Amino acid sequence: MLEKNKRERIIALVNKEVVPAIGCTEPMAVALCTAQAATTLGKRPERIQVLLSPNMLKNAMGVGIPGTGMIGLPIAVSLGALIGKPEYELEVLKDLTPDSLEKGKQFIKNADINIKLKQGDVDKLYIEVSCYADDAQATAIISGSHTNFVYVERNGDVVFDKRDGAKGDEADDDILLNFPMVYEFATTAPLDEISFILKTKEYNMKAAEESIKGNYGHCLGKTMDRPLSHGIFGNNIFSHIISRTASACDARMGGAMIPVMSNSGSGNQGICATNPVVVYAMENENTEEEMIRALMLSHLTAIYIKQSLGKLSALCGCVVASTGSSCGITYLMGGDYTRICNSVKNMVANLTGMICDGAKPSCALKISSGVSTALLSSLLSMEGKCVTSAEGIVDDDVDKCIRNLTSIGADAMRTTDDMVLDIMTHK
Repeated sequence: MLEKNKRERIIALVNKEVVPAIGCTEPMAVALCTAQAATTLGKRPERIQVLLSPNMLKNAMGVGIPGTGMIGLPIAVSLGALIGKPEYELEVLKDLTPDSLEKGKQFIKNADINIKLKQGDVDKLYIEVSCYADDAQATAIISGSHTNFVYVERNGDVVFDKRDGAKGDEADDDILLNFPMVYEFATTAPLDEISFILKTKEYNMKAAEESIKGNYGHCLGKTMDRPLSHGIFGNNIFSHIISRTASACDARMGGAMIPVMSNSGSGNQGICATNPVVVYAMENENTEEEMIRALMLSHLTAIYIKQSLGKLSALCGCVVASTGSSCGITYLMGGDYTRICNSVKNMVANLTGMICDGAKPSCALKISSGVSTALLSSLLSMEGKCVTSAEGIVDDDVDKCIRNLTSIGADAMRTTDDMVLDIMTHK
């Protein structure tokens, strides 16, 4: 068992990275930044300028905004200015009502809202919002992570400024993980210290249940539950895992006012790290302790991979979260450390290179691909089968294998990222 100090730091990291969020985290972060700028201004803005990094713009363009029936940034900015409360963080719009929605729509027509790319070298996650009214002006900047404010000022008077440490301030105190540490913590930490991870089950399985009541996104989750799909895929653990995972994603990307528990700034990653593990544990009749440890293993694996990949990248987040859920499922199958490592290698051999082309309803399809691969990887590892270091980018050392994955996603795919954004903005 890890010493208490290390366990406490890992718990603090998980509590920071696994948090509730309503809607896609990118437009919600923009709404949050707008809410801070408007609150600092102290009056209703007449003009709002929003400057975003390319990755932020890519991820916020095509996703539904919860409770609005609308897509994209203008309504998120409008509502952030009118009803957003900074203290709510990624649940910034949870006070939305039909009346405030109508005011938000009217505000888009009457106010001057300008959204464009931030020029220059900035963090992949960068939001700068300036609100203007009469002769007053206020600016707020988020950088590095979705709720990390690094600069706030009003009329030239700086409220605070930590831009020099924008990339490091939040991460300086975070414990740097490796896979043996992730495994040891998840499988040996006292149960009362890690049982809080069951909150992910409560939130994300409820999101799947609520999704069935509506028609969100492409309805992939509901489609998987229909007789035709059962005839093709069966009515079994496999189809149930895909259905419950895709359903929660359908609702989230389709603009449902349903909170989910996110992971590393992504609700879809939180869903993908949670629901496959929960469904497998319930249908395989694993104990609650086994479910808790599998969920912690899944979420902490995703957090570990994100430490070197970054919050936003050209690599689809389902690759990260599905790798976590594969580890959790392998553990629930009775897999030991070696087999769990083999699951990681099988995942890296298969899904590396899946692009992120923004947050949108069809993310449910990518999540389903990731979850399917997670199950295949777990089954192969339990059969003693593993992609070897003679094949592709897989390495015998699991940590090096993960670094190979993240170096491709963070560095080698930058040109891909630019091309994806260019295509998305010129259609």
